[in-house]
Amino acid sequence: MFLAAGLADLSPGAFLFAVAVAAALSMGVFSHASKRGNRRATAWGIAVFLFAGIALPLYFLRYWLAQRRRV
Repeated sequence: MFLAAGLADLSPGAFLFAVAVAAALSMGVFSHASKRGNRRATAWGIAVFLFAGIALPLYFLRYWLAQRRRV
């Protein structure tokens, strides 16, 4: 309900900017995950595009914890 009200006030330029930022973050996470051999790189990229506020910190937290386990 509140989300729909917020989207109604969004200008086309602001919408395109938000989509561009989400796409850039998504491609960055996908690239990072695939370079490091993550089997779920595509899923991480899609999750970051749709839910960046949750998925981006979660991805890097999991990456950081995995790196600490290897050392």
